[in-house]
Amino acid sequence: MLNLVRSNFKKITLLALISCFVSCKEEVKPVAFENQTISKPYEALIEVSYDMAKPNSGVSQDINQLIEQAIIKSVGYDNSTTVEGALDAFDKEFKDFKSSFPDSEQTWELAVETEVTYQSESIITIALSTYSDKGGAHGNDAILLININPENGKAYANSDIVNLDNAFKELAKSFFLKEKEDESSEEDYFFGQPFQLPKNIGFSDEGVILLYNVYEIASYDQGYTEFTIPYKDAEPYLKVR
Repeated sequence: MLNLVRSNFKKITLLALISCFVSCKEEVKPVAFENQTISKPYEALIEVSYDMAKPNSGVSQDINQLIEQAIIKSVGYDNSTTVEGALDAFDKEFKDFKSSFPDSEQTWELAVETEVTYQSESIITIALSTYSDKGGAHGNDAILLININPENGKAYANSDIVNLDNAFKELAKSFFLKEKEDESSEEDYFFGQPFQLPKNIGFSDEGVILLYNVYEIASYDQGYTEFTIPYKDAEPYLKVR
């Protein structure tokens, strides 16, 4: 009789643990995003619109901090603690310039926007685009792919999401040369060096994105170089999906 009670107790305990595990899993809500725009009467031309995680997720604060810090760094005012503070610093620098050169007709521009390019239970990829023009020969623009772990709100390194071995590098090289579709060799793009993977690797619905920013390869006139490796080809090298 005692053994039967113990057996039933073990079954009940196991069922309780399973039930708790299932219910806990169900409580984990996917991260949802909403667009946020900062509109102030700046003297410089400033347009900023970016995605922020809604507070329905336990990691939304960490994700938002990650996004905001990336924006602050991309704008170039790392001492700022908020996005708005970085924009104010840009505008102040422009007003100081106008004060020093009152006859100048230059108008400074700053544009920031983001796009969620991929989202799953394992990874969120956000593309951050930044363009700034302080009156030079041309403006500066760059795209940053931010890969986020939705379970803890932390940033993934490229090596956390893809196995960056020689086999993957050769695969990427083949798609890179297809993208270029000319008779130039890889050395023509990499300043005399062999093919290199870009700093920006992320995910989209179509596959793995590889993106080279302006000046990362070749000249400014080349602009961005971006291509996608379909999942059917990239699958053996993926660490998350």
